[in-house]
Amino acid sequence: MEGNVLIIGLGLIGGSIALALKKEHQQATVIGYDLNEQQAKLAKSLKVVDDCCEFYEEAALEADFILISVPVMQASKVLEKLSTLDFRKQVLISDVGSTKERIVEAGAALFPQKNVTFIGGHPMAGSHKSGIIAAKAHLFENAFYVLTPTDLERDAKQVETLKDWLKGTKANFVTMSAGEHDLVAGVVSHFPHIVAAGLVHQAEDLQQKSPFVSRLAAGGFRDITRIASSNPTMWKDILIHNKETLLQLIDSWQEQMNLVKLDLEDGNEEKLFDFFQKAKEFRDGLPVKAKGAIPSFYDLYVDVPDYPGVISEITGYLATEQISITNIRIMETREEIYGVLRLSFQTDEDRQSATECLGQYTNYETYIV
Repeated sequence: MEGNVLIIGLGLIGGSIALALKKEHQQATVIGYDLNEQQAKLAKSLKVVDDCCEFYEEAALEADFILISVPVMQASKVLEKLSTLDFRKQVLISDVGSTKERIVEAGAALFPQKNVTFIGGHPMAGSHKSGIIAAKAHLFENAFYVLTPTDLERDAKQVETLKDWLKGTKANFVTMSAGEHDLVAGVVSHFPHIVAAGLVHQAEDLQQKSPFVSRLAAGGFRDITRIASSNPTMWKDILIHNKETLLQLIDSWQEQMNLVKLDLEDGNEEKLFDFFQKAKEFRDGLPVKAKGAIPSFYDLYVDVPDYPGVISEITGYLATEQISITNIRIMETREEIYGVLRLSFQTDEDRQSATECLGQYTNYETYIV
């Protein structure tokens, strides 16, 4: 496709979409804007965008496609500012926020004119790194990319145009209402962040009774609560934007915990077993390789003996096969985990290659949990 594209916000998400777009649509001109001028200049020097602008209003008037890639609170303000411009040609506007109902409602109210179409979007993939330096064209490959038009039937043609602009991401596009999106995202992403933070708060409180809490939390507890390390400002904003859904989910969770509490008080072994059994069955049936709302960790546990040089031995074999490791950690607490060494990789393909590599060079057992 030919035309002008404006990316407002040049972080990991905006930068990755810009790279995918440039790769797919080489005839298009991609202009970038970021509140941090140095970030914008860096994006240009890294060829993430073709050029950058100091103010986005003028570039917006020349754009055929505008992508708002800023936090949810700021996205609404950007949309309001864009609505004050006098667009003379057809323009398609989208965002990448993880809550959709409020901004889709705002888009419908702010852009009644026929030549401006706003379609909400949420690429459900990310990385444990941030910033324009971490941007990569394949970040969203095989991930779900949710599109939330104001009117599913009326905006059908523009939805297809948006998919064409974004097809370089190689994402799996899903179209749904903004309300359905916020419910689904609330269940699989927003609410788990609340639970993770709550578990960490509980551990912190109980540490006053025993200093071993933090020491023993270095294993599985740290892993299952890793999302509690997410950006506090971002998650405060997400909760405010998805308030009604999350209030319902919290009520539902409290009801379920009360039932577990009653079963525990009554010593009802059958119901307690059923609680864990049904959870196991549903969890085991979830897709393994598909990318979801929470960025995946591609971890490989290696059961190695404890002797000097064993870590350099393992990393040496992987280096020989040019397999990159993103993190490496010796496990002190290994309850439910069978390997003493945890290797983390950027992709599932790297993890699979590492498994094959270690199988070729060593007799150490490897596990994926």
